[in-house]
Parts: sequence; structure tokens; C-alpha cells
Amino acid sequence: MTEPAADSRTELSSLLHDLHLISSEKPLPPPPLPPITELLARLKEKLIGASSDSETSSLIGHVERLFQTADPDWLFSLTSVNEEGRQEELQAAYRSLVCALIGCADLPLCGDECSSLTPAAYQSVPIRAVPVCSALRALLGALGNWEETGLLWSVAPPVCVFAVTHFQDQVWTNPPSRAAARSLQEALLRAGGWRDSTHLLVGDGRQREEGEEGGKSRGILGGVLDVLQPQLTKDSWQRCEAVKLVFAWTLLQLARPSLSPHLPRLLPPPLLFNDHYRPENCMLGARCLHHIILNTPAADLRQFNRAEVVYEALFKHLYSTETTVIQLVLSCLLDLLLVLEKPPSSLDPSSGRRKPCRHDDLLRLVLIHMEAENKVALRRVYASVLPLLVDRMGVAVCRHLRRVERVVLGYLEVKDPPEETNRLKVLEVLQRMTRAAWPRMQRRRLHMLLRRLLQLMDDVSSDSQLDDLIRDKLMSQTTLCIKLLHDCSPGNAQTLLLQVDSSCCSPEVLGCLETVTMSTER
Repeated sequence: MTEPAADSRTELSSLLHDLHLISSEKPLPPPPLPPITELLARLKEKLIGASSDSETSSLIGHVERLFQTADPDWLFSLTSVNEEGRQEELQAAYRSLVCALIGCADLPLCGDECSSLTPAAYQSVPIRAVPVCSALRALLGALGNWEETGLLWSVAPPVCVFAVTHFQDQVWTNPPSRAAARSLQEALLRAGGWRDSTHLLVGDGRQREEGEEGGKSRGILGGVLDVLQPQLTKDSWQRCEAVKLVFAWTLLQLARPSLSPHLPRLLPPPLLFNDHYRPENCMLGARCLHHIILNTPAADLRQFNRAEVVYEALFKHLYSTETTVIQLVLSCLLDLLLVLEKPPSSLDPSSGRRKPCRHDDLLRLVLIHMEAENKVALRRVYASVLPLLVDRMGVAVCRHLRRVERVVLGYLEVKDPPEETNRLKVLEVLQRMTRAAWPRMQRRRLHMLLRRLLQLMDDVSSDSQLDDLIRDKLMSQTTLCIKLLHDCSPGNAQTLLLQVDSSCCSPEVLGCLETVTMSTER
């Protein structure tokens, strides 16, 4: 084993003296260095037992100087610990020290699942996190050329979790602590030769062959989940504000095909978040579940009824009144339904019929809520998703024709300035419904819709507050709807259009109607 240089030995002797690992009398030359595992264990004990912030800060400084000045052959070499099991002992010693360092900047825990801590409770966390980041960077810098010891794989998961916790813009961070945490994450990537955060978690997407060296083929996702798992139980995840955000960050780095093998460990936490009463937790859970749905093969989602469980967990939120929650849940359900079942417009091969399915349940509930809803924000959310739902239903929308008609008529009657989102969306719904279910557009339904469309054109043409671009969109979309309805039943529609009093209509409306009648004559 190579002996450290004289200056380094002096620094280490001072450190060992402070830790009572050598006699209080400082002989010359300095005594032989103790085993590194003994020193790491003593440092861990000191960090855990520190009675004041100043003592903790001093110890963290000692640790940083140790990794900056000590000879790596003494810090990491296995020549003195090559007996069976000693490598695991060295890894365990370093991991314990790293966890003790991280513990110096731990976030305070909430007293129960119903209360949150005030920003004042986190006031000291950024101050303590910065020196911890500095000490961990020193360790990673020294570890960069010692991958074969396995030490990097032992300390990387808790270091990654700590860095992610503190580089997010939250109440327990400030600009210096976020910068320090980002620098720590970059040091971790350099130490293992990883390109980015995704590569850090999953490596090259394959298992390392026996005897294969190098960090680039390995990821630390399993280790990160091991660190997070004890805090992600039903009873504990709400006590630490950071754990859900770290988990979400980890999950969102994964994509096909890396996510699927870890699905049994990745699916339960988002279900817990989604089931919480706070809207922000529901939204986080819905985002995580949506990411899982988009990045997992349908067969894996259907296995063990996972997709069914996710569907039930999401569907109940449609009875909420939180706009952002409903918007996320609807988007997620539309993608999940394609996993659970075929589009409702397709025939059942066994019976040759189009059986009602979950698409019908979703469309029915959306339409019921749209009829009764008076909040502008929620009306826009429902209106934005309705065209896709109707398009997905295809000819099976006939099962909901009367309810869709009532929603279209009601939404066309109410203004939605300044963008007129609701009216434009229901015009799109009417177009898709007419194309899919044109044989069922009965005479009474046809006349009611045409009257409402003509009234809309008249209102829009005389509304001086409307933006010209929005007015043009409304007029063109309304004209298209009238043309499609006219094509369904030319005789009935022509009769109604001929009854329009030209003296009461603006030239703009008459021009649009002339476009419809001229295209029919051709």
C-alpha cells in the first residue's frame, strides 16, 4: 500500500487525533494509519451524535478534506481487505458514512398525514445541504478511477436521491443549495461515465455480463428504488414532502423499454398519490400513471388486472370539481381505454354487434356533467375532450345521440369569450357526429340543429367584440356544419334554408348560406 505524502499524512494525523483514533500525544513521525473502515465508522458515529450545528459543520469539513487529501490507495484499495467478505464490509462502511452525511441535511418530517410544514420549518435545510454536497462531490471525485471496487454502485443511489431532492425549486431549497445539488448530480454522472440522468438510472438497457467492467452498461434504478421504497408506504409517504417528487422525477426519466421490467415497483406509489384528497397529490399521481401507460406495453398493463385497477382509480376523479385534476384524468383515461378495449366502433367478432363498453361509460358521464356544469373552466375542459371521444366512438355514438345533441345545442347558445373555445369545440363535435351517424339525423333533430346554427351565424356576424380571426373560424365551422346537415337530408334542409328572411340577415350570413346551396346544386 502506497503511503500518503508528508502534508497529507500531517492532515490525516490531525483528523485522526480529533477523532481520538490516535494518542493525544503526536509523535514524530506520524503513526501508521488505521484501517479505513475503522475511520469511516468513527466518522459516522460522530456525525450522528453531533450535538450542535457547528460541530456537524466541522465534521463535514473533516470528511471533505479526508477525501480531497488522502491517498486513494488507502481510501479505496482492496489490497488490505482482500479476505472473503471484506469488500462488502468496505462498501457498507462507505454507504453508512454517505447516509450519515445526507442525514445532516434531512428534511423535517410532518407530524401526521393531514398537515404540512410551514416554510419556516425548512429554513435551515439549504444551509446544511451545501456543505454536504461539497463533501459528497469530493468523495465522487476520488472514486472516479476506482469503479472496480464496487464502491460507486454502493453510494450512487443515496447520492442521486439526495441531489434530486435538493436541486428542485421547493421551499426546502434556495439558489445556492440548488446549484450545489446540480453540481453534485453532474459529479455523479462523471464518476460513473453516464451521459445523462436516464443513462444513470438504466445504463445501456441491458444486464451486465459476468466479469464485464465499466459503469456505462449499468444503471442504478434498482438502488434508487431501494432507497425510496421504505418511505413510499401507505403510512409514511405523506410525512416527507420530498419523497413523492423524487419518485416522480425518477419515473419520468424512464421510457420504453426500460420502464416495464420495474413496473411492479413503479405502479403502487402513483396509485397512492392519486388516491389522496389533496388536488396536488392527485395531479402528481395522474401524471405518473399517464407516463406509465404511455411507456408500458399493453400486455404488461393488462397482466394481473393492472389496467383495471388504474382505470377504477382514475375514473372516480371524474366526480371531482377540480379543473386541473379532471383535465389530467380525462387525458389519461383516453389513452388507458385503448389498452383495456378495442374502439367501440369495431364489431365484436363473436356476436357481430357493437357492444357497450367503457368508452360508453366515459362519454355518458362527460355528457351528463356537461349538461349540468356552469363553471367556465370545467366547461372548457369537457368541451376540449368531447371531439376525441365522439371520434373514438364512431358510429356507436348513435347510442348517445340525443344527449350529444342537447349538449351541442346548449353550448352553442352560450358565449365563451375571448377565444370561443366551447363553441368551436362543439361545432367540431357536431361535424364528427354528423359524419359518423348521418343516417340517424332525423327530421326533428335536423331542424333544431339548423335553427341553432343559423342563429349562431347571425349572432357572430353582429358581435362587434369578437376578434376577426375568431369570427372567421366560427363562421367557417358553422357553414361546414350546415353543409354536412344539408347533405344528410337535402330536401328537409333546403326547405328550412329557403325560409330564411334575407332582409333580417347580414350579407356575411347570406354569403355563407349561398355557398351551401350553390355547392348542393352542383
